[in-house]
Amino acid sequence: MPRILRVAAAQMGPNQRADSRAQILARMIALLEQSAAQGAQLVVFPELAFTTFFPRWLLSEAELEAYFESTLPGPDTQPLFDRARELGVGFYVGYAERTADGKRFNSAVTVGPDGAILEKYRKVHLPGSVEPREGSRFQQLEKRYFEYGDLGFPAFHGPDSWGAPVLGMLVCNDRRWPEAWRVYGLQGLEMLLVGYNSAAYDPNGGNTEDAGLRTFHSQLAAQSNAYMNAAWAVAVAKAGDEDGSGLIGGSCIVDPNGRIVAEAKTLGDEVVVADCDLDLCAQGKEKMFNFAQHRRPEMYGLITSRTGAVPPARKAG
Repeated sequence: MPRILRVAAAQMGPNQRADSRAQILARMIALLEQSAAQGAQLVVFPELAFTTFFPRWLLSEAELEAYFESTLPGPDTQPLFDRARELGVGFYVGYAERTADGKRFNSAVTVGPDGAILEKYRKVHLPGSVEPREGSRFQQLEKRYFEYGDLGFPAFHGPDSWGAPVLGMLVCNDRRWPEAWRVYGLQGLEMLLVGYNSAAYDPNGGNTEDAGLRTFHSQLAAQSNAYMNAAWAVAVAKAGDEDGSGLIGGSCIVDPNGRIVAEAKTLGDEVVVADCDLDLCAQGKEKMFNFAQHRRPEMYGLITSRTGAVPPARKAG
């Protein structure tokens, strides 16, 4: 029997700083219902879906606390979980996590059709800086507000009703790092879920990147890594103008050959759906990217032994 999983990429338009949690949840539930009406079994929401992208501002501790979830689901987010369970639809969602011992992570969970959390992921590749850049209108302060993820890259199975796929999660900047995908690939990854809030400008300063280039890079990362790990990828944006700061769109569903099969066309709330044949992963896994036959890990030592790039010594003469 073919294993076909119908997936929705639930792109969100901007969440303004003044928007209440109830307003944002109402939009998310509407996207969930639109997805279910189109037969989706799994809905993928963006990074930090419940709030604006708050790391663009320098915030006090008191201001910061309002953006974090100490429990999930909690009082503000329970309606999303309840409606998904009523519809029999699972979902991925990114959020700001505050642990019982006070640690903060940029996290995501995947939830099954019964409303139970299947797995949690914490963002590993934090961009930006700890200290704000003087003179910049917007900052990228994820290193200030979040700790590096400490859960690794845990692959997990979805339920039998989805075809028991091997799933993995990333958050935003993680999708640009092939090491993360390969760790999942070595666990038999069949579908990678990733939400993002990516600036439509160079968030680290400068004017060498614009929305078009950054959208290209976002989709390139999903397409190339899906191909090189013979897996589906569902990459979903929060997009548009958040309080004067632009976020790219480009949400897409990519097949194991690296082809985009569904793509958002706007910078607003939008659902795109695709039937994902999980067995399409077999072609790449058994041939070009048959890791057991072709990988040479004894040659890859620098990947785990070195962080920064070090040029080779120049030969005399």
